Amino acid sequence: MVNTNAFDYINVLDRGADASWLRHQAISNNLANVDTPFYKRQDVEFRSVFQRALGNSRYETMDAKVAKVNLNGLRGKVYTDYENFSYRLDGNNVDPENENIYLAENQVVYQGLMTSISQEFQNLQTVMK
Repeated sequence: MVNTNAFDYINVLDRGADASWLRHQAISNNLANVDTPFYKRQDVEFRSVFQRALGNSRYETMDAKVAKVNLNGLRGKVYTDYENFSYRLDGNNVDPENENIYLAENQVVYQGLMTSISQEFQNLQTVMK
């Protein structure tokens, strides 16, 4: 007997992939505006939202935590980074080198999420055989 919904993990992974895709768009937009005066970089926060959604109980299994996640509140949040210091006179705070590092990091995260989703579907196929 399975104590969790078969799609719980897939749904949570899907929300993570959506947030990663949103972050890719924000980073790409930052790179496109590297020469725009007074532009402030944007980013997406998902990790803290995800951690809050899972809760901090040490006595629950991961299956139980994932089953209780409210998917409506599990979305990446775009924010503008006003705190990042600008070394430029025009007030733009986009550093192309950092943005490319963020982009590479995000690509690895996205690929990992896609691999995990694919493995979850393979597990479902194996169970149905």
